[in-house]
Amino acid sequence: MPRSTGALALSALLFSVLFSGCQWSKKEKPEQPGNAVARVHDKFLYSEDIRKMLTPGTTREDSVLIVTNYVQSWIKQQVILNKAETNLEEEKKDVDKKLEEYRNSLITYIYETELIRQRLDTVVTDPEIEKYYAENQQNFELKDNIIKVLYLRVNRDAPKLKKAREWYRSSSSKDRAALEEYCYQFPSDFPLDDETWFLFDDLLKKVPIKTYDKEAFLRNNRFIEIEDSTNLYLVKISDMKIRESLSPLSFVKEDIRNLIINGRKLMLIKEMEKAAYDEALKKNEFEIYD
Repeated sequence: MPRSTGALALSALLFSVLFSGCQWSKKEKPEQPGNAVARVHDKFLYSEDIRKMLTPGTTREDSVLIVTNYVQSWIKQQVILNKAETNLEEEKKDVDKKLEEYRNSLITYIYETELIRQRLDTVVTDPEIEKYYAENQQNFELKDNIIKVLYLRVNRDAPKLKKAREWYRSSSSKDRAALEEYCYQFPSDFPLDDETWFLFDDLLKKVPIKTYDKEAFLRNNRFIEIEDSTNLYLVKISDMKIRESLSPLSFVKEDIRNLIINGRKLMLIKEMEKAAYDEALKKNEFEIYD
């Protein structure tokens, strides 16, 4: 049968199945394929399986198109599945055990997630964080160089550059306020937060500093002034920590908070498992045979 004729025949069949007075309710599948729409080997696709895909108000033309595409997709899926079952080794086709293991893991995970949502205490105090930090300092070795930095990028043609150089080197609050006012007046990039730790590598992405020895550079440079074709970069490093040294508490505070909360999660799950086991044991809900 030519392809166009086959498509017309399928559409006519589907039209008949879907719009011949059938009720829009799921029926129990018959043992015989009396209302089958398609077959691949011993697998049948029934009109009940298709009808539930359509919603009231769908036009007949759209319905036929939707159903035709679905039937073709189902046939391809069944053909490939049959090919796989025919050619795969028996041990590779045994998916029931894997599906059962996945189902069990998924149900357990959903239950544990709900338990954690209901019972987990997520409040972590500063003393708890400080205690954890003091007892686990070996786990907080820095993997990267970090700095506290005041950084300013301004156009080379901006006015008062001499004053800006003076202000960024100064430690007085008056000069700091003047520098902030200057940054707001003229287009620039100025994360003026020198109380927070940052990765030195993040600064290198913003400032064209060229160095082959980052640690030596940090040890020997506090004030840095660099110019390129358009900008002046002013950098003041107020503090620094070299990699492999102990991380400051403030730099890992949020990490510690998460570690403490994760520890509570694990403890809560263990307590749940023990309580469930003890209850089942008390009620004789399981046996271990010799």
